[in-house]
Amino acid sequence: MNARERLVTIYLYTRFERFWHWVQAALILTLILTGLEIHGTFTLLGFDRAVEIHNFVGVSWLILFVFIVFWLLTTGEWKQYIPTSKRMYDVVCHYSIGIFQGKPHPIQKCVDRKHNPVQRLVYLTIAAILLPIQMVTGLLYFTYNHWEAWGIDFLGLAGVASVHMIMAFFLLAYLVVHLYMTTTGHTLSSHIAAMWTGRDLVVEGTTVEDWERAKDKT
Repeated sequence: MNARERLVTIYLYTRFERFWHWVQAALILTLILTGLEIHGTFTLLGFDRAVEIHNFVGVSWLILFVFIVFWLLTTGEWKQYIPTSKRMYDVVCHYSIGIFQGKPHPIQKCVDRKHNPVQRLVYLTIAAILLPIQMVTGLLYFTYNHWEAWGIDFLGLAGVASVHMIMAFFLLAYLVVHLYMTTTGHTLSSHIAAMWTGRDLVVEGTTVEDWERAKDKT
């Protein structure tokens, strides 16, 4: 941001976006904690209770995910997750070097472009690949006693469990990075506050064209 630009507050995140963001975060965190206890990493709730909660929260997450996909498709918000290479290099350089030098982010948000190119790629990968794999392996794990009747007993439980666990560690790694990135806004807590209030600070007059085309905005 140059000296002639000033920040303004805009309404960026809808109520439903904020709702599913925080509910999904709570569900994923609960699944990670109960999943680790099921695998014997620590003892807090007890194995049986941890399994019961893990299964209930897993099904709840699946239901929420269906609503999220339906909302994205019916509102057109899915377009915000279309990958783009435009200004990808600028964002990668910022996250690699510029962010540690205190330089401003090269991409400004606006209502029609809430995510920068790196975020789009990461979010789409998680939503289209990681989460579906996690849900399918979780459902397979949950329905293990029916495998023989369904004719899918050729699947190995150990293999399914391993894939489920690996995906969980990917989610945990993403969660750690995501939490760090929330501290890199205009202030230490501005990104977190935006997900509660829906309002965020952006450079006044930022448009989609500015976001994707104008090099001099950096």
